[in-house]
Amino acid sequence: MRLIDEAGNQVGIVNREDALSRAKEAGLDLVEIVPQASPPVCRIIDFHKYKYEQEKKEREARKRQRLVEQKEIRFSPVISEHDYRFKKEHIIKFLKAGNRVKVQVRFRGRQILHAEKGKELIERLTKELQPFGVVERNARFEGGMIDIIFRPG
Repeated sequence: MRLIDEAGNQVGIVNREDALSRAKEAGLDLVEIVPQASPPVCRIIDFHKYKYEQEKKEREARKRQRLVEQKEIRFSPVISEHDYRFKKEHIIKFLKAGNRVKVQVRFRGRQILHAEKGKELIERLTKELQPFGVVERNARFEGGMIDIIFRPG
């Protein structure tokens, strides 16, 4: 096995018994670092300290990890101008925060006969949101509603 001593210096290739005796002399543990290497790489270290440092790195990585949320905003094809602007501002806020946004235009009752109003609404929204996000999934008509997904751009 290839041995690395407690100071981080490479000792070279030694047999198992010699490596164990060196670790015992130093009062530390012999830990196999890279088992798939040929020959395997072992290091003389304090195993509990090594384990603690690994867990600390994992905690830091989890802390820095950010999950991307998907927000959802619903429109009606007969939405007033004020409501449209208000909801559009929410979408912009979500996109700036780094979230994906699913926009739905829901048709109720006989509104389904005027599906072109919903398509026009989606096209207008897509044009106005170009500086803030890009279309991740194009608009699709499904089950009495049109939906589209934006992601931060």
